[in-house]
Amino acid sequence: MDNKKNPQSSPFVKSAAQPAVSSPSKSEPVMKSFSDKKEKVTGGKAVLTLVLMILLGVGVGYGASLVSAKTGTSIVPGSLNPNAPQKGKTYGNGDPSVFKDTAEGVLKNGGIEGEGQYHLVRPGGDSQNVYLTSSSVDLSQFIDQKIKVWGETQTAQHAGWLMDVGKVQVE
Repeated sequence: MDNKKNPQSSPFVKSAAQPAVSSPSKSEPVMKSFSDKKEKVTGGKAVLTLVLMILLGVGVGYGASLVSAKTGTSIVPGSLNPNAPQKGKTYGNGDPSVFKDTAEGVLKNGGIEGEGQYHLVRPGGDSQNVYLTSSSVDLSQFIDQKIKVWGETQTAQHAGWLMDVGKVQVE
């Protein structure tokens, strides 16, 4: 091949007449058209989807409530709850002449053998737990917090110490 006489025929020389990129042929259009068929959503599919979404939402909410009920803790963290008990604040208005007994510990959900709805976990093991009831203070808001309670000792069959709480202070 004699490239000296005809430099255009060299594979390394581009000519203006020869494009670098091949153009599409006349039979193949540059723009492809998509199908003009548009699949419409039927009323039945929309209703089915809506019902499924509602059932899933109710199911998740119900499941979360079961978890909350079993553990006795709120799903919303205390830092996000504006009604969460504040450290150092006292709740209830226990009369010191009636509520003479005090105890401190971490409040947990559950009593023992039907006595008490909650219990205070104190150092020394299960024998040192104080089982609590209260008709004047909602103790559920103090679960998993260290608290000091004032109350009146009640007679118990199974609990080592059963107390009716009238005043609570968050430690």
